[in-house]
Amino acid sequence: MATILNDCFAEHHKLLPAEEALARLRAGVSPVVGCEEVSLANAKGRILAQNLVSPNNVPPFNNAAVDGYAFNSQDLSANIETTLAISAYIAAGGETPAPLQSGSAARIFTGAPLPAGADTVIMQEDVTADEQSVSIPQHTKTGINWRPAGEDMSAGETVLLAGHRLRPQDIGCAAAMGYAKLSVFKRLKVAVFSSGNEIYEPGQTPPEGGIFDVNRYMLMTQVRQTGAEVSDLGILPDTLDATVAALDLAAKNHDLILSSGGVSTGDKDHIAHAINQLGQINFWRLAIKPGRPLAFGHIANTALIGFPGNPVATGVCFMRFGFPLLCALSGQIWPEPIKLTLPAAFSLSKKPGRTEWLRANLQVDTNGRSQVDKHPRQGSGILTSLVGADGLIELCESSTRIEIGDAVSFLPFSQFNVA
Repeated sequence: MATILNDCFAEHHKLLPAEEALARLRAGVSPVVGCEEVSLANAKGRILAQNLVSPNNVPPFNNAAVDGYAFNSQDLSANIETTLAISAYIAAGGETPAPLQSGSAARIFTGAPLPAGADTVIMQEDVTADEQSVSIPQHTKTGINWRPAGEDMSAGETVLLAGHRLRPQDIGCAAAMGYAKLSVFKRLKVAVFSSGNEIYEPGQTPPEGGIFDVNRYMLMTQVRQTGAEVSDLGILPDTLDATVAALDLAAKNHDLILSSGGVSTGDKDHIAHAINQLGQINFWRLAIKPGRPLAFGHIANTALIGFPGNPVATGVCFMRFGFPLLCALSGQIWPEPIKLTLPAAFSLSKKPGRTEWLRANLQVDTNGRSQVDKHPRQGSGILTSLVGADGLIELCESSTRIEIGDAVSFLPFSQFNVA
């Protein structure tokens, strides 16, 4: 993690740009979990801890891509149909066939090994044949309908890199290479809690001035979506002693701590002070909207993110900061966000000097072209704007005005596992 900022609690402290914060996180993070072996059946969503190198060719031999007849193109007549005797019958799963006899063809089925001497397979639908012979049409293209050994993966080829999160197709590749088990990183252990005397559990009846805890449940769900293990530490009271005790205990048993609320500069905002008392703040207060009071630090070897109290700010900041950090701590290659450049369907004035994220929806204009429009309700407390949006529009620090048709960066929610 980065070096502690001087006097990070000072009101005059310069806000840290979003890109600098992300650069510091990426440069300072590395996997904090060990490795274990899992079967292919249990590997989906896990993160590879080894490069996956193919020990053999896939497919392992030249094979037919269709049901048909294999032959050597040199046996064909130039301008007339050619009739060849059928000298072999080759099915998938059988022994290596004998070399093809000159002037003959082999009846062959999809996946069966191509006999030596054959260079073309013609589909059975394209010929006239009986049990003894097959007639090949003139002008049949040479070299069609067979797959060479190693066409998909060659022996010694690195197919998947360590740090890759395994998808169904990746597990299929591992099976094709013959792997029964894979070395993966152990699941990250993440503690999540909220702070605030005004916060109550859903299902309770809060008093006047009380609200239900949104952020803790949202964060726990987002964390589980990455495959990490979550410990629910509940709601902390607004006292420094309680916050320090909870953080100290969580740091002893977890790889990452996520909190929400209590990271601003009010008398009841204790998270940043508690982090600084037990460990250190790496950076705090960013030039962003939503989510300026966002704290990053660590206690011993446990990283910590203190999210704002507003639910939209927490949701957005998790996607842009928490998600890549959590992935990298878990052993995954740092996931750079996908940013689609699309025309804006709105106009907007913006303050310079901060990065802003707008909840946004994909649309299609009257000419059938994609565009993006901002959600009509952009307040940090409007959680339904995240529900109704397709992703985020990212406006850079230098941007001050967006007009209809201007190119903007759109980040789909799907890449953060929240679509």
